[in-house]
Amino acid sequence: METEALAPPSKTWRMEAPERQASEEILTHELQPAAADAPQSERTSRGQEPTHVSRGEGDGVDRISSLPDAVLGEIISLLPTKDAVRTQSLASRWRHLWLSAPFNLDHTSLPADEQVQVRIISRILAAHPGPARRFSVPPSLARRRLATVDAWLRCPALDSLQELEVVDEAPGGRYLWGEPPPLPAATFRFSATLRVVTFCRFDLAGIAETLHFPQLKQLGLERLDISDTALNSIIAGCPILEDLLIDNCIGFSYIRINSPSLRSIAMSCVNLIIEDAPSLQRLLNLDAHGALLVSVISASKLETLGCLSDHCPVSKLVFGTTVIQKLRADCFTTVASSVKILAISIINLSLDMVIGLMRCFPCLEKLYIKSYGAKDKNLWRRKHRNLARCLDIRLKTIVLKNYQGMMSQVNFATFFVSNARMLEFMRFEVRIGNDNKMFIAEQHRKLQLEKRASRNAQFCFTSRDRVSPY
Repeated sequence: METEALAPPSKTWRMEAPERQASEEILTHELQPAAADAPQSERTSRGQEPTHVSRGEGDGVDRISSLPDAVLGEIISLLPTKDAVRTQSLASRWRHLWLSAPFNLDHTSLPADEQVQVRIISRILAAHPGPARRFSVPPSLARRRLATVDAWLRCPALDSLQELEVVDEAPGGRYLWGEPPPLPAATFRFSATLRVVTFCRFDLAGIAETLHFPQLKQLGLERLDISDTALNSIIAGCPILEDLLIDNCIGFSYIRINSPSLRSIAMSCVNLIIEDAPSLQRLLNLDAHGALLVSVISASKLETLGCLSDHCPVSKLVFGTTVIQKLRADCFTTVASSVKILAISIINLSLDMVIGLMRCFPCLEKLYIKSYGAKDKNLWRRKHRNLARCLDIRLKTIVLKNYQGMMSQVNFATFFVSNARMLEFMRFEVRIGNDNKMFIAEQHRKLQLEKRASRNAQFCFTSRDRVSPY
């Protein structure tokens, strides 16, 4: 989810002597880079300030430092925590900026050692007067050091906190076993100011129904055990919510969406009913192998849809009156004209099925296909001879993943090479080793790219390491 840019603070903070001492202590003992790591041009003798921070080409002018404090402060607030603190050592011009800019306290940019993280975060909160833009609590600390985290959240520097991430996770990405801990009590004092929130592996029982976030625009709920009432109550308590993430949550049977502001939904293993979402543009499935039951009743601006899959037999998408289940070629009966971007994950690459999708979504411009095999021969020159003349193919971008150059894949691709008159770009994602000149030359011949319907179309073959354009 994209984070909205924040306005610079209206109040200019001045660094008092105790704050300066605490800040310099953080730099000296925890975050200050070694002198050997600094560029030669910025190493100075004792007591001497570096002359330039950033040089314009050829004129030696420090153009960055000439920017207004508000602009520099906004830049600093978007840097990783350790880099933001280090800006104080650049020059006297920069010394006060970190303490007057909204700070971003993100544990991912700090040393991995838990003891060191606790020490650094405590010192930063003591040194910086605020305001805070973002605070990301280190994983597992809410379980092991609940009192410490609660004390941090009560710090005056966080009074106007706008982004909060609280995750209960062990080092290395391994989620902890056992009962999830309760959220720190101080979390709820930010309900009036928060714009971005992520909760992962916490117990919300008994409190979810009371949560209200009037300014929240982005909400992430991950690995929660939560009831229908609680989940739908949290969503209803975010009246201007724009982006919603629900990943690997259990305990509820369905989600009902009625939101005039919601623009994006990303989910996994969810029974979702979109009753009325006039601003919804993106509906994303995070788990192509998990069950997904979605009913879209009213979402007139929905443009991006995926990933649809035929891997799970209980997955189903009801789009208006169209039922899409296991992506069968005969399951598309009505038209959904708003969708322009579609991603699908299928076991068998089938041209008939994709043609059915294009009829269901006639305004498709970008199509992403991941397939694991190709049982169909995908012969089309006789079967779809008349169709190729009348079908309005508006595709501009096509991406084929797991392309191996087998004949069924070649036949599938040549249908679009020969008939997609608006095609601009087609990418073939191949295995490492198949991105060599010999393989590409052979595919160029088989795909008959010189006879492409769109003369401006570009083709490329990619692997994990390289891109080989045609």
